[in-house]
Amino acid sequence: MPTRARNVSAIALRLPQRAELWLFDCGEGTQHQFLRSDLKSSQISRIFITHVHGDHIFGLMGLLASCGLAGSVDRIDLYGPPGLDEYLRACTRYSQTHFSYPIKVHTVKPGLVFEDEAFTVYCGPLKHRVPAFGYRVVEKDRAGHFDVAKAAALGIPSGPIYGKLKRGDRVTLPDGREINGAELCGSPEIGRKFVYCTDTIYCDEAVELAQDADLLIHEATFAHQDAELAYQRLHSTSTMAAQVALTAQVKQLIMTHFSPRYAPGNTLQLKDLLEEARAIFPQTDMAHDFLAYDVPRRQSAEVATGVAVRV
Repeated sequence: MPTRARNVSAIALRLPQRAELWLFDCGEGTQHQFLRSDLKSSQISRIFITHVHGDHIFGLMGLLASCGLAGSVDRIDLYGPPGLDEYLRACTRYSQTHFSYPIKVHTVKPGLVFEDEAFTVYCGPLKHRVPAFGYRVVEKDRAGHFDVAKAAALGIPSGPIYGKLKRGDRVTLPDGREINGAELCGSPEIGRKFVYCTDTIYCDEAVELAQDADLLIHEATFAHQDAELAYQRLHSTSTMAAQVALTAQVKQLIMTHFSPRYAPGNTLQLKDLLEEARAIFPQTDMAHDFLAYDVPRRQSAEVATGVAVRV
């Protein structure tokens, strides 16, 4: 539930080299959080919903309606479990809302749910009280920096040939020489992996989804001492989230979705959950509203522009 210090679930992924945002969950008040952040709702192109509990979808209709009134969105694709399409149809019918832009609802099932030239998105089942899915976004590897000066020194004419060489292809020039594009490119840029798992108790499916992720965002509703509540309500403890990260060998864990019972002044506080998780997986941080995290590339000095933001 929302508190004075924290809103409910919504994570925005800012994509590199695109004026585009992908949103993961859309709890109540998400559009207000956009207004308080440096994000632009006009850049939302895809929304991925994990499950249809209110703290993950009650902000969806308001956000979609506002985007339509602003007239700044061309299209939004929605991905989520069975029931999401029915929920939206009921909301639009009873509120008499009419969108001025196309909305497409994709009912997901485990496996590939989206792919384009730069990214793939997979989903996997989690263990919660209703059908719930985690999402895995994989950026495709890219060829390293193309050395234009070296190509020119070899007498390679510019034009379509450069495009093939940049991809690392072998090209035969008009004079009969065969050029290996890989020799004109730097080290490949390894694609980054972002995984979002909530709501769920610890499960093998979450570990599988999170394998080798550069960033795992995982719920940690309860402290370790409240594990019995976690089992009853099918949520994770801080130690469960850390165990997923450790077993999946991720690079960075950010925990979120905390119970209000750990607010300042209580016996157990959020800092205690962080200590519990770090005892198992030291590369752990805690989300707070408007947190931004830059996902770094592997084997590259380039700083990523893919930003995960808790809004």
